[in-house]
Amino acid sequence: MPLNAEEFHRRLTGAAPPPVCLVAGEEPLLQREAADAVRAVARDAGHTEREVLDVDPAFEWGHLVAAAASMSLFGDRKLLELRMPGGRPGREGSAAIVEYCQAPPDDTVLLITCNRLERGARQSAWARAVEEAGAFLYCWPLPASRMPSWVAERMREAGLEPETGAAELVAERAEGNLLAASQAVEKLRLALGAGAVSAAAVADAVTDSTRFSLDDLGDAALEGDLPRALRVLAGLREEGTQPPLVLWALARDVRAAARLAAGGGERVLYEEQVWKHRARRVQAAARRRPAPFWQRLLQRCHRVDRAVKGLPPGRPWEELRAVVGALARVNRGGS
Repeated sequence: MPLNAEEFHRRLTGAAPPPVCLVAGEEPLLQREAADAVRAVARDAGHTEREVLDVDPAFEWGHLVAAAASMSLFGDRKLLELRMPGGRPGREGSAAIVEYCQAPPDDTVLLITCNRLERGARQSAWARAVEEAGAFLYCWPLPASRMPSWVAERMREAGLEPETGAAELVAERAEGNLLAASQAVEKLRLALGAGAVSAAAVADAVTDSTRFSLDDLGDAALEGDLPRALRVLAGLREEGTQPPLVLWALARDVRAAARLAAGGGERVLYEEQVWKHRARRVQAAARRRPAPFWQRLLQRCHRVDRAVKGLPPGRPWEELRAVVGALARVNRGGS
């Protein structure tokens, strides 16, 4: 069974990093922090050389074996990252990962990162092999009931002491988005400094603009209002909103629509954190296009993720415009 975030971070506090780590899931902030923790632990253990392999349709799995077997010019230990956004290594990739995990090199830490994995993938032979050889973390979305306590803990870690209602207000305005909540906590730290934080101080320092702008973006696109959606997107960029946060908001709707179009029930909306006031728009969009359309749009979101990470084509805002345009055409009758 995959570890949760707390268990995973405890595992990393051991004498040596696990030889193989799989970080996957549906909560971008927790995934990013977990991957960063693996990198930090590996670096502290002397794994100063880093090599990244990106899995795409043309990827040759022999590269995994070759990268693990290659010797550093300086004799350094290596951190090998295998980025597999789709989480589908195929038969050849699955066999390569299983073989690697059976005898991982002593001088290498392998970090595998994926996005959402279906139940079958989480229980696959390659995922079990990673779990047996090292550590497997799956980052589930945080239930709404746990958001205030999560925010309160973040605030304390930042040197803030939330008074009654403060953490709840941050959680409410982040509306399930951990990245937005984390950014709000950082804004409070910079604005107020260490010490007690009241709900009134939160109301003054943390505006609703990020939440509403992100929701406005998805709503305008799903309603087919492309000019407005593009204006909102441009406004987000001008305000300094980071592309991962915009991608999170768009991918949430696309992923929910994809699962609904594939026959998923209303529970999909809860699992994807599509809140009640937006559920009808997403449900209506899902009915307008078949499941393959939404799967293609999810792949487009993966392209944005690659662009955010500096991989080709490396133009995240242009890729975000393309996703927004595709969403808008759902309601306008475009292909």
